[in-house]
Amino acid sequence: MGSGIVQIDHPRVSKAWLKRRDRTAGPALRRAQGVSLLDGLAAIGFAAGLAFGADALANPRDPLIFFACLAGVLAAMLLRAALAYASARTGAEAAAEAKAGLRAELARAVFGGPRRSAGEATTALVEGVEAMDGYFARFLPTRLSAAALPLVMIAAAAIASPICAAIMLATLIPFVGAMILAGSAAAAESRAQFQALERLSGLFLDRVRALPVVLAFEAEGTTTTALGRSASALAERTLKVLRVAFLSSAALEFFAALSVALVAVYCGFNLLRLLPFPVPEQLDLKRAFFVLALAPEVYAPMRRLAAAYHDRQAAEAAAVRLSTFEEPPPAPTVAPLSAAPAIRFQGVTIRYPEADAPAVAEFDLDIPAGAIVALVGASGAGKSSILNLLLGLSPLTEGRILIDGAERPVTAADIAWAGQSPLILPASIADNIALSRRDAPRAEIEAAARDAGLESALAQRPGGLDFVLDERGSGLSGGERRRLSLARALLKPAPILLLDEPTANLDTAAEAQMLTALRRAAQGRTTLIATHSDAVAALADTVVRL
Repeated sequence: MGSGIVQIDHPRVSKAWLKRRDRTAGPALRRAQGVSLLDGLAAIGFAAGLAFGADALANPRDPLIFFACLAGVLAAMLLRAALAYASARTGAEAAAEAKAGLRAELARAVFGGPRRSAGEATTALVEGVEAMDGYFARFLPTRLSAAALPLVMIAAAAIASPICAAIMLATLIPFVGAMILAGSAAAAESRAQFQALERLSGLFLDRVRALPVVLAFEAEGTTTTALGRSASALAERTLKVLRVAFLSSAALEFFAALSVALVAVYCGFNLLRLLPFPVPEQLDLKRAFFVLALAPEVYAPMRRLAAAYHDRQAAEAAAVRLSTFEEPPPAPTVAPLSAAPAIRFQGVTIRYPEADAPAVAEFDLDIPAGAIVALVGASGAGKSSILNLLLGLSPLTEGRILIDGAERPVTAADIAWAGQSPLILPASIADNIALSRRDAPRAEIEAAARDAGLESALAQRPGGLDFVLDERGSGLSGGERRRLSLARALLKPAPILLLDEPTANLDTAAEAQMLTALRRAAQGRTTLIATHSDAVAALADTVVRL
């Protein structure tokens, strides 16, 4: 495993985590379980219809009885088909509901909890969550029916033939034993497969990030070989899981077929009165046909559970990893700031977990309300870390931050942010600006674009604000991207404004135009600007050199 991935391989951890997820399951799962139980009752009705129909056909008395039984059999078949469809649909709804909640929790844990490697986080959010699909869609709905319906059907069979019911009950013991053994074998292989998948994901993401270095040092062959080895390891683990699944399926089918065969042999010899031992019952065609039709149905819920059992093993393997993601405690509810605040940094130290030295050490700064402060210094001096600290993206290792003289969290509503590489969505320019304030009227979006200096960019594109960008920005220059980010900050009426290198890589003329927009954006706000530019620093009331 790569560094930073905690090795946890304990079945109790995953089972306890899954039990907590079971308790939070929504109404869709309960509906799926109810539909599965109804299918068993429909199976009993189907067997009864066949039995009475066969008896009416063998002993013709009233033709209407046979046709009534035939109609009942057809109705039971249609009902079971409808229930099968409803079971699949409600199971899919239960899985979608569970995965949506789980993915939201994991996202909060990834972005608000301890730092994770990219491979581990990606595997958890994508493969880990998808591993829960079969568990909620198929395993949980069939688990209740597999526990209850065989006993209900055996009790129904006992009404017609207690001996056949005893045969069915006796053969359940090896059937359940085979399921337990198969499940134990599949659990270890599923955990190993998930670990191999996590290793491959981490390695692939690491190599993608380092692609320029790989190309520069002509290490394509070595990288390809390493990825090939990891992919082959994952393929081998997957084949082992499939091998165990196929063997367990064969064992379960053997015991199910054995039970049906024993019931059939007993019924046949009993009807012919050729049993080599005395029994306290004498079957007729109707009762024999009923238990024969019901015998395969006794094992149908268990077979469905066995078919979905590998979904449980896959979920347990993923749960070992997912259980290490702890959702951060909810932030206390505070009222948003109503005016530009005074901000004070007292002995602030920022140290990232993987760093040998702090990014910022014992930083002190008093910012009056409504002031503009420029943070200048060499790259790596900690300018962006200080801005990220207010955004909640950097860890506060020591010290404290006072807002208007009190310790209080800074909420998202309090801050307008313009970064170096703004997010561009495949949407119109207007929609991209409105990311900071979804309910903004069109007139205010136009004003923000105008104040940010986007007129020339809009004039060059058909539709202006309605021009649709792709995820790469549709050819927006670096300056235009920064102006779009600044327009978002202008649109959002937040009392704190954070700007990270707003004029980086701009020529002198473009920087001069941007300075005018920055003055507008900073009016009436407490503003922090991280910059290398002397012209931007000249806008500030205070310049802090790091």
